[in-house]
Amino acid sequence: MRLGGIGRAIGDLLAARGALVCYVDIFEPTDIEVLQSSPRRRFALCDVTSEEEVDKAFTRVEHEWGTVSILVNNAGVLYLATLEDTDRGTWERTFAVNTTGAFLCAKRALPGMARQGYGRVITIGSSAGKTGGVSRVGAYAASKAAVMALAKTIASEYAAAGVTSNALAPALIETDMIAGSLDQFVDRIPVGRLGTP
Repeated sequence: MRLGGIGRAIGDLLAARGALVCYVDIFEPTDIEVLQSSPRRRFALCDVTSEEEVDKAFTRVEHEWGTVSILVNNAGVLYLATLEDTDRGTWERTFAVNTTGAFLCAKRALPGMARQGYGRVITIGSSAGKTGGVSRVGAYAASKAAVMALAKTIASEYAAAGVTSNALAPALIETDMIAGSLDQFVDRIPVGRLGTP
């Protein structure tokens, strides 16, 4: 599997602008040698639904580079099903990755950010979290509404410590996650095409 989409694009841009970037994913990317050929980039295998794995990834980054200054909460899954056809396991998995994963990463990063008096938390929400989304994305839309509310909570709790928190709500972006599954909704997009990372 190739680490890609919005998270890869953000990480690559930050690295190109001089940041030290650690990408995390549940799968090791096929281009890991290329990814790690720069001393400014690392990869950590991490399931963001596991508090232990999140702690391990952050501990590695802190050991090599120091306190995390920027956290991009981007891990996400999308399962297409009507609410009636969404089983509890799918609902819970969607929230575990999209919402709990962001919570665990933020919870782990925020104390260090507060101690150093600086931090930036960027959460990738979704327009579906604001509108309910298109057809068959109920679990995804609800999880993204929750993660965007989490971003607001972080902002209010940590502003005095020099930490900002913002959520972005992109619409349909052409990534492996949606790969052809939502193309029928392109006609609802004013520019007539999906966005790109």
